[in-house]
Amino acid sequence: MWVGTIINGVLLGGLYGLFGVGLALVFGVTRIINIMHGEFIALSAFIALGIAMLSPQMHPLLLIVPVVVISFGLGYALQAMFVNRAMRLPDPLAPLLLTFGLSVIVRNLMVELFGVNPRSIHQSDFAQLSINPFGIPIGVLPLATLALAALLFVALQFVLRRTEIGRIVRATADNSEVVRLMGVRPSSVYNIVMGLSFALAGIAGLMLALRTTFTPFSGVERLLISFEVVVLGGLGSFWGAMLGGIVLGVAQLVGLRLNPNSGFLYGNLVFFAFVMLRPNGLFGVRQ
Repeated sequence: MWVGTIINGVLLGGLYGLFGVGLALVFGVTRIINIMHGEFIALSAFIALGIAMLSPQMHPLLLIVPVVVISFGLGYALQAMFVNRAMRLPDPLAPLLLTFGLSVIVRNLMVELFGVNPRSIHQSDFAQLSINPFGIPIGVLPLATLALAALLFVALQFVLRRTEIGRIVRATADNSEVVRLMGVRPSSVYNIVMGLSFALAGIAGLMLALRTTFTPFSGVERLLISFEVVVLGGLGSFWGAMLGGIVLGVAQLVGLRLNPNSGFLYGNLVFFAFVMLRPNGLFGVRQ
């Protein structure tokens, strides 16, 4: 049923939006393209798996709390110890090359530590729960993922628009030299932003692990999806990333209904068409 396909595509788009929002946040503030983003989504899935093995009775959604705390700490440390130093170099490609090198290191570390066999998080009957409004089966987990994504987007928008730290972040994104004159250290702001980006990626990795199997190589495809989501929505636009994810999710499931062997082909074709017709994305590039 086509209506069910489109609805489930929208639900899948919620997960894709989560993949991209952390990337959009970092680019919007620091103008850095974090190549490590996909690898950290995969690493977060393994972190969630480890916590689930230590606490087998914990509800899968409660894993969000420890995953967010660990992910934020890792992102903060990464920015403070490595990326800030690369940003001070005269070569604008230095941060890009740094995150690329770190992504290779992290991927190989995951292979060494966890092997290459697909893993999954045991979640009792939670993944099989569904509702059937109007006779259309809708999974509870995908619905929870979309609701969580929407809640996180609203919370992120509120923090950036209505709080003191949000105003500092936006001012730093607009002109880091001016905020430095006001007593704000841009490097400290960047640490917090990267921590938030990794926290969002951590939630995306957890939801990915609850939906499907994953390996140390899962990050490559998720990085591609994250880039497509961010470009579709408009570089630096949070709600654009959400809408871009929904567009890709619907395109993928419609394509799979037309041709079960198509994989992500139709999503890539839609992305290519959008780039050709509207290169600045749905919400435009954040200046």
